[in-house]
Order: sequence, then C-alpha cells, then structure tokens
Amino acid sequence: MQNVLKRTWAQINLDAVDNNITQIRSVLAPGCLLCATVKADCYGHGYRYMTQEMVSSGADWFAVSNLAEALQLRRCGIEKPVLILGYTPPENARELVYNDISQAVFSYDYAKALSDTVAADGVRVNAHIKMDTGMSRLGFVYHDSVEDYPVFDEIERACRLPGIEPEGIFTHFSSADCADGEAYTRIQYDLFLSAVERLRQRGIDFRIRHCSNSAAILRFREMGFDMVRAGIILYGLYPSKEVPENLKLLPVMELKTVVSLVKTLAADTPVSYSRTFVTPKEMKVATVPIGYADGYPRRLSNNMYMLVNGQKAPIVGNICMDQCMLDVTGIDGVKEGTEVTVFGADHGAFLGVDEIASHAGLLNYEVICGLSRRVPRIYLRNNEIIEVTDYML
Repeated sequence: MQNVLKRTWAQINLDAVDNNITQIRSVLAPGCLLCATVKADCYGHGYRYMTQEMVSSGADWFAVSNLAEALQLRRCGIEKPVLILGYTPPENARELVYNDISQAVFSYDYAKALSDTVAADGVRVNAHIKMDTGMSRLGFVYHDSVEDYPVFDEIERACRLPGIEPEGIFTHFSSADCADGEAYTRIQYDLFLSAVERLRQRGIDFRIRHCSNSAAILRFREMGFDMVRAGIILYGLYPSKEVPENLKLLPVMELKTVVSLVKTLAADTPVSYSRTFVTPKEMKVATVPIGYADGYPRRLSNNMYMLVNGQKAPIVGNICMDQCMLDVTGIDGVKEGTEVTVFGADHGAFLGVDEIASHAGLLNYEVICGLSRRVPRIYLRNNEIIEVTDYML
C-alpha cells in the first residue's frame, strides 16, 4: 500500500461523505427521499466504497448514467433502488428487470421498444417518465402548457404499455445554479406540477416525483416533492458560485503527489516543452510526478500553484503528460519524497478544487470527474487508511 502512495494519489474522506449527507438531509422535508447521483465513478471518487458509505449514511436511491454503471452498483452489493438517467438500448431491457433497475423513459417509441423486449416474459420495466420542461435534452417535450398539451396522449400510451410500470416522473432544471435562473426554474417547476396533475386526471399516478438537483436543494427547498437528486454537493462542492453556501459541506477528495527531484537552475534556463518559462534568476525547481494524463489540466501551465509545506509553489513551464515543475525557491525542507498538495489541506493552508477550476476555465465537476484511473483512490475514515483502489492492478 505504501508503494502506491509514493507517486500521485487521491485521498477520499469517508467521514466527509457522512457529514454531507447529514447536512443535505437537514434541509429536506420529512419523508423526502435522498437519491445520490453517482455517475462517472462517483464523480471520480470511486463507486465501490463511496456508494457503500452513502448507504450507511442514509442514501435511499442511486442515480447513474447508464446500464454499465447500474450493474457496477449491483455487483458491489448495493441493494437500494437504482435509476438510469440516460439511454439503455431496448435489447437490454431484461437486464433492467432482472437486476431491479429503474429506467428513464423519454418517448413513446422508446417505451414501446422496452415493452416489446420484456412483455412476452410477463414482466415490466420500472419507468420514470422524463419531462423536458426546458432543458431540451432528453424527455417528453413540455415547454408550453397549451401548445405541448398533446404530449400527454403520448405519455399515457407509454404508461399503459404491458411492459412498462410507471414508477416515477421527473424533470431536470437547467438554470437552478444561475444567478438569473430563478424565474426560469420556477417556470420549469410549474410545468412539472402541471404535468403531474394532468396525468393524475388521466388516472396515472406516480409513487415518486422528483425534480430538484443540487442547486435546487440549496435554493428552492419547497421543490423537493417525494425525492431529491443530490449530485456535486454529496462530494462537498457547490454547483456554482451563484448558489447560497448554506450547508456545512466538507470536500471529500484531496489530490496529493510527491517531489521526485529538486534542482537549482541558473538564470535564463528554459523549463519544459516549448520553453514557455525561462528562469528570471537562479531558482530552485521541483519536479512532481503528475501531469495531464492523470487529469491535471495542461492549461494550468504557468497559471497555477500547488502547496508544498503549506506554501504556494507556482507551476513553471508547460505541464507534461506525467510530470510538471514547481518553483520552490524560498520554501525550506523540500526534497525527494516531500508531499505536495495539488488540492486540499496542507500544513494549515488550503487549495480548493474551485480555485483550480477557475484558473483552468473549467467547472469543478470537470476537475474531479477528469481524474485519471491511473491515480489510486485512498479511502480514509477517522484519518486512518481503510482501503486502496488501484485501477492499474
């Protein structure tokens, strides 16, 4: 295990997961279910131990992008309900049924294809009807309560197919995390309310109605319905700078590396590819074994820093595939093996994912989801290592 830690690794704090779920639950109405969105390997954190911790902390449902992700959860022993938010090929509908996985349904033709695959077996796919109330991605289009009224004939036909069990209905807010997004979010919410009621009048009721994502949980608590879908806030980050930071969230991931070499460079020495940095004076430069193949964005070249012994060490020169260089001039005690914080806490200092994202012109989601699978995930509880996931072994 210690050999794994000698290059670059992500530390995953499971206690922070528990804290964040407790914080989220504190603002939910009694009886409101919490669906943990765990797409993309739990946003880069590693699904196996993260989902197990989420179950222990009180997650009621899980949401994933596709069938492969859903089956991963089942293989690692997750028995909670799982909802696929994206597309599953209709020929795989039996896998949905026999693994007890719910599926987003977003058109009559898609519902019919799912039904045709399983109806002969006398079973039904648990379907969550996806309403497109303004995201214009997947979903039955319902942007206007008058012009789009005929969509309810299509939805009713889909819900009455022999291989479809209408378990839930949901929509997704496109602008709940935007400062100017309140009016549009409320339009989407009102359309969703209208859709639920119009289907109820046709005799179609849903056990689970859900529309709130992370931003809506923070900004529009009255929109919780039967379930909310928490995403980025599970991992201790906020969806944007425009939402209120009204929960005491803790970042779950820290990214660490080590110094592999320290050298003194004379003035006028070029550093790294394309010579984009030339030392203005004699400098002490440390090489660290992390690069864009690990998921550290190359656009941070000459534009960011890491923490070494609690101090800022600027990146100098272009970031390479596997390495980059830091100016450690004036930082005492830097030598081979010195721990470096790419983001996280370091000797009382803190460098957050949001600062990295801002300098790189990215979303915080992109930074954590982009972490390469060659970076081991080290799981901690009470500051003790409990497990290591090394995808390269």
